[in-house]
Amino acid sequence: MPQSQVLYGLEDCPNFAVSLTAAIQHVLASFIGVVTPTLIIASVLGLQAEVPYLISMALLATGLGTYIQTKGIGPIGSGLVAIQGTSFAFLSALILVGSTVKERGGSNEDILAMMLGVCFFGAFIEIVLSLFIQQIKRVITPVTTGVVIIAIGISLIKVGMTDLAGGFNADAFGSVENLSLGLGVLLVIIYFNACKNNWLRLSAIFIGMALGTCAAFFMGITNFSSLVDLPWFSVPQPFRYGINFEWDLFLPIALIYFFTAIETAGDLTANSLFCKLPITGESYFKRIRAGILGDGVNSLIAAILCTFPNTTFGQNNGVIQMTGIASRKVGCFVAVVFVLLGLFPFIGAVLQVIPKPVLGGATLVMFAMVAVGGVKILTSEPLDQRNSLITACSLGMGLGVMMVGNVVAQLPAWLGNMLTSPVTTAGLTAIVLSVILPRQAPTQTPVISES
Repeated sequence: MPQSQVLYGLEDCPNFAVSLTAAIQHVLASFIGVVTPTLIIASVLGLQAEVPYLISMALLATGLGTYIQTKGIGPIGSGLVAIQGTSFAFLSALILVGSTVKERGGSNEDILAMMLGVCFFGAFIEIVLSLFIQQIKRVITPVTTGVVIIAIGISLIKVGMTDLAGGFNADAFGSVENLSLGLGVLLVIIYFNACKNNWLRLSAIFIGMALGTCAAFFMGITNFSSLVDLPWFSVPQPFRYGINFEWDLFLPIALIYFFTAIETAGDLTANSLFCKLPITGESYFKRIRAGILGDGVNSLIAAILCTFPNTTFGQNNGVIQMTGIASRKVGCFVAVVFVLLGLFPFIGAVLQVIPKPVLGGATLVMFAMVAVGGVKILTSEPLDQRNSLITACSLGMGLGVMMVGNVVAQLPAWLGNMLTSPVTTAGLTAIVLSVILPRQAPTQTPVISES
């Protein structure tokens, strides 16, 4: 959409019907992205009993975070329609943290206490980094950011494919029934995403999962017993599971917070373009600094509410571009809708009954699109000899530790745990090589996230 087609600018106030319609499109574009990370973590770590509360708090944190980011509270928040949501970037690291505690014999509460503890303290990484955004941008380039996002997407594809086949340790893993259901959902999403109707495109994942769940019901593999005797209202309980912390489990999370700050800068840069705001000068850097600070504070609030780190969603920039509505009022409407959704745990329980193949068919698309987004960022500047070398070495190291996990088994525990994550290994390699290899030509290309 050309900038001249902005129908409602940032400070404009469209009427109630227009605001609500635009807000619903934002919610449809981001709802699945908000709840899916929690569903995946619960599935892998066996935390299904906690899903209704965790989902409710994820939605509530999204609403509160979106309001803070959109409205701006003092120096916190970009003041843009920057929808917040649970970040996919932390999935592999959080699963590693949870699996480590579970292998020690930890209970559900122990697992969540550790995950939420490292997320709580990690949020201060992003808060501090917001003060040094100009210096950070000198180190992080489209190459390093693209490599990290590609590594995130590829590392998560394994999770999506496992769910498509039936889920971890499923009795009928890889059965024709599971594969047919998962691939059917995948094809439905592809079909609707290719439609010219914008509403159908925005709702493609939602439609695919809904149809897949209905099909699973008629196939007799959907269980609704968990919907019985659920409370209708969810009361937030700060630090419900307690809080714990270990340095060796914290380091991978800290590094991902670092990259999340850069990804947020890219999303807010794209958002600024759609809102016809400058992307250079002091006002721009002030906006980016406030947005990254907002991300950090919102992740802090998320950990307190017992959910996982928040980030600025890039897909909602597409909604702004499509509708031509960049009004801050719409962002406030989105926040209210998510808060209302978060206060009713029935939603989380309904999502819990979604069969694993259905979830896998949907998430496989999203994870692959994360990797594609990384490719777009990576190729936003020329892949000369230096950049090609950085990319090859970083992805080689990252994917190498993912394929041969025991390669770090003899390292000290804190270092081994950190390098077990392909995202961490790829990111560290990219940063180190970017620093030590001479730059052939400086680039001014802004990093714009496609996640």
